[in-house]
Amino acid sequence: MAAERQDALREFVAVTGADEDRARFFLESAGWDLQIALASFYEDGGDEDIVTISQATPSSVSRGTAPSDNRVTSFRDLIHDQDEEEEEEEGQRFYAGGSERSGQQIVGPPRKKSPNELVDDLFKGAKEHGAVAVERVTKSPGETSKPRPFAGGGYRLGAAPEEESAYVAGERRRHSGQDVHVVLKLWKSGFSLDNGELRSYQDPSNAQFLESIRRGEVPAELRRLAHGGQVNLDMEDHRDEDFVKPKGAFKAFTGEGQKLGSTAPQVLNTSSPAQQAENEAKASSSVSIDESQPTTNIQIRLADGGRLVQKFNHSHRISDIRLFIVDARPAMAATSFVLMTTFPNKELADESQTLKEANLLNAVIVQRLT
Repeated sequence: MAAERQDALREFVAVTGADEDRARFFLESAGWDLQIALASFYEDGGDEDIVTISQATPSSVSRGTAPSDNRVTSFRDLIHDQDEEEEEEEGQRFYAGGSERSGQQIVGPPRKKSPNELVDDLFKGAKEHGAVAVERVTKSPGETSKPRPFAGGGYRLGAAPEEESAYVAGERRRHSGQDVHVVLKLWKSGFSLDNGELRSYQDPSNAQFLESIRRGEVPAELRRLAHGGQVNLDMEDHRDEDFVKPKGAFKAFTGEGQKLGSTAPQVLNTSSPAQQAENEAKASSSVSIDESQPTTNIQIRLADGGRLVQKFNHSHRISDIRLFIVDARPAMAATSFVLMTTFPNKELADESQTLKEANLLNAVIVQRLT
């Protein structure tokens, strides 16, 4: 019996060229029936994927434990490393029973791509469909991307004095659409359009947008912005940066407002400059000054924008200043007004006080119409 098995083993090795260990494996699996073992060997593709690899080769793969200068292995062993790399993308593989040549293989769920891999796919897809990489150009703050020519109307001046000016209408746009320039910024955790908010890569509502970019197409939401015009889409790579919302550009107020009235409304003065000077001189002479008593100069800012400076005694009262104003501006006699101090603004309600009592020595008094 042993001799018959040894003869079958030698014949199997002679026919297939396999080593004795592998020949013994097939013969034992076939109950030492040579014909069945050979059929199993060829069904397994053993005669096609046999290759001899030297252990001295750096890329050789060793599965056995017995030392030898040459050994026999299959192409399945050579692509083992490649299968392991594919498993990372496809999902982790599990084997239920047996070995890697027998048993049930179970593949786990696919591994999710990292943001960097997703950004790589987007750029790769865009390049495959004609996108061109360009250098980023730094623009000055006031520079626009493309100058727009004036397209409105205007007046054509006459060539001669007797020739009238004529209005010339501007050219109409060829189409109702408008060209749109959009910058797609791909960040570490999402993407943004121009200076908009961050949109997550994982949000299902953004899946169609990203898929259109990967296929080299302009997303539908950008086409709607153009209203039939051309969409120019730039992609910027910020995959290693966290999203930073840009500061809003300063926008000047363009609305309407109301002009507030001044503290001292303008009073119409019908007097001529000569008449006004005469009235001021008359008013100054009407103020009785006692030179033997202390004096002070009071500056008066009138409601009509004029200014008067008059000398008073410390004993003069605030009412005397009112009479002086009426004499210098007769039109003020029929006008209601109050006298106020500056810094702080305070109405001089008690006009019976003397200038010294009211602390108005060398002061500035403002006339305010009521």
